[in-house]
Amino acid sequence: MALSDLYTNFQLLFRWLHVIAGIVWIGHLYFFNFVNVPFQGTIGGDVKKAVNPQLLPRALWWFRWGAMITFLTGLVLFTQLYMYAPGAGFGVTALFWTDQGITARAIWILIGMLFGTIMWFNVWFIIWPAQKKIISAVRDGVAADPKLGKRALLASRTNAYLSGPMLFGMLSPSHYGAINMLTALVAIALGLVAIWWAIKTAPTVGRSI
Repeated sequence: MALSDLYTNFQLLFRWLHVIAGIVWIGHLYFFNFVNVPFQGTIGGDVKKAVNPQLLPRALWWFRWGAMITFLTGLVLFTQLYMYAPGAGFGVTALFWTDQGITARAIWILIGMLFGTIMWFNVWFIIWPAQKKIISAVRDGVAADPKLGKRALLASRTNAYLSGPMLFGMLSPSHYGAINMLTALVAIALGLVAIWWAIKTAPTVGRSI
């Protein structure tokens, strides 16, 4: 029998939106870092003029709106779980704060939210503005400012590295719970190393699969 209360069904809907938008966002982030950056270094200007104006605007649309929906639904879920209690209204809940202070679950989610917010900011205020100018220059047949590409790549690389620890922060509240300084540092280190390994071992053009 399905649950009939609006609160629970509302939470399920927004959790689904949060997860599916996050898959779109992080999937495109990994596409750019693991696939597109190495690929762009192997093609000439003529190919870029033909391919990039068709490919990149589409990919960047899903990339930035995946980030925005993930960010907004995450704020809704945080508010619902940690800042609202059915019947009591808005205010800090026991999931966030108890007599012993801030909960381990809340610390984990705040770590994830910190990294996720930095990543969202990088997408909307660094990567996308730079890419708009680059795509416009390619369409006009003029050379784009090299600083734009470097700025976008640095922000994209930063997001890729932050995504590893961010996912620990998002998953741990429900699936791990406990935390101390060592656990947090190990989780952050594992996340960073996993992304570093993925970038370093990404297949190059011509390399066998």
